[in-house]
Amino acid sequence: MQALAISLREELVDIKEIDTIFIGGGTPSTVEPKLYEPIFKLLEPLVKEKIEITCEANPNSATKQWLKGMLDLGVNRLSFGVQSFNEEKLKLLNRAHSSKDAIDAISNAYSIGFKNISLDIIYDLYSDTQELIVSDLEQAFKLPINHISSYELTIDKATEFSKREEVKLNDENLGFLLRKEVEKRGFKQYEVSNYGIYQSKHNLGYWQHKEYLGIGAGAVGYRDKKRYKQHTNIEKFIAEPTYKSYESLNSSNILTEKILLGLRSIVGVDSHILDNSMLDRASFLAKEGKLELRNGTFYNKELFLSDELALFIIEN
Repeated sequence: MQALAISLREELVDIKEIDTIFIGGGTPSTVEPKLYEPIFKLLEPLVKEKIEITCEANPNSATKQWLKGMLDLGVNRLSFGVQSFNEEKLKLLNRAHSSKDAIDAISNAYSIGFKNISLDIIYDLYSDTQELIVSDLEQAFKLPINHISSYELTIDKATEFSKREEVKLNDENLGFLLRKEVEKRGFKQYEVSNYGIYQSKHNLGYWQHKEYLGIGAGAVGYRDKKRYKQHTNIEKFIAEPTYKSYESLNSSNILTEKILLGLRSIVGVDSHILDNSMLDRASFLAKEGKLELRNGTFYNKELFLSDELALFIIEN
């Protein structure tokens, strides 16, 4: 944590206020709450009174003691990497927790005092069926959650999954089924993969193209029209906690990102940032009923088509 503190201290030199905090990547629930204390002390002078502080957690390591310790530090939102409540699917995904672990962890978090609780669901594994997806969601909604993130399975080339011939089902209908089942229970889709009664302020910040700090091995940040990344290797990060590699974004890059992010969420795209040809194409999509123009902003009516619509607008 010393390296994190050094890196964070440098980042905070000219920061006057922080809107949200997100502790994630890796498994934060394997780190004792007391080890986070120096980080929270550094952030305390910059924190708003009702700031959203989210921490990711694995069901098998989020003990009652850990949950209470994080709540006492000020964490007020949890995101559990559940993935599924089906035991066979959890094994196929190489998850270390059981369905019972997930149910107990979320129930314990709520009883301890967490009111904003999210869980992740993975879909499109080769063994998935519509019945399995519905069963997962039925169990999810028995728990005290107010947010769900649903992610289509992606295959990392560095994993064992990539060596198998059939891993993905490639059934786009599962995404539509999942959305239907989630929304009929009162959760609103506010980004391609996110649904909730509560909408994460941190997530929305990304889609609004706001600046953010990235602290830790492999962390990515965005400030002053530059995206930066710290050492991915943990040993290198500890040795050089202030190192960053930079990528400068020009006005075209930023405009492209604003269109892509805006159309994959309820944020939308401000018509005034579009050049004439882009505006013509966006207006065409609105006439065709694909987008909706309200108060000078184009909103996407079908978030699952966000990439296709964005590329149509951006193309030269």
